[in-house]
Amino acid sequence: MRRSRPGSGPREHKEDRLSDEARFIRNWLENPLVTGAVSPSGRALARAMAAYVDPTRSGPVIELGPGTGPVTEALVRRGIAPNRLVLIEYDAEFCKRLARRFPEARVIHGDAHALANVVRPMIDEPAVAVVSSLPLLVKSEVKRAALLDAAFDLMIDGGPFIQFTYAVVSPIPKKLAEMTSSPFTAEASPPIWLNLPPARVWVYRRQSDANRSRARGAVGA
Repeated sequence: MRRSRPGSGPREHKEDRLSDEARFIRNWLENPLVTGAVSPSGRALARAMAAYVDPTRSGPVIELGPGTGPVTEALVRRGIAPNRLVLIEYDAEFCKRLARRFPEARVIHGDAHALANVVRPMIDEPAVAVVSSLPLLVKSEVKRAALLDAAFDLMIDGGPFIQFTYAVVSPIPKKLAEMTSSPFTAEASPPIWLNLPPARVWVYRRQSDANRSRARGAVGA
């Protein structure tokens, strides 16, 4: 019996991968500012992003811009049950592919930059993480700050906003804290050389009132 999850067999997986590559290139040629990449995220990058999600925490996991699902698959392999996944994808064809590959996930055809309006009606408890493959560097700093704020508002305290980039610099620089409702911390992974092109994962967390108080106390000690 054929499984609904990806990876039913080596040949099928290879054919799916080639189809995904072709679709990605087509989308990038049609609208490079929306697609952001000419190919899906590689396995090493997908695993690196999924590694920042704690599978033991209960609650939804929101993925922004999943495309054809390489990071989604890594999240499932990480131990996240597919029915916990909320996938927001702008491209209608990608949505169809995601629904076929992850039938238990909630696939939403919509704009991730309208995160609060799109996702809040779909979840009844705070998310444990937001995982993003969006091309943030093509967006204004105001839009990036607004997206981060919206993601933090949907998550548990300290929940990670996980974002990858091909750039050397952070896609959400610390100066954007002036545009968000509260300060945030940022940490970067080592370069992922096995991805083409090489990439880096950034993880952002809202700095809670308690953490800010401890930080002020440490400075004043």
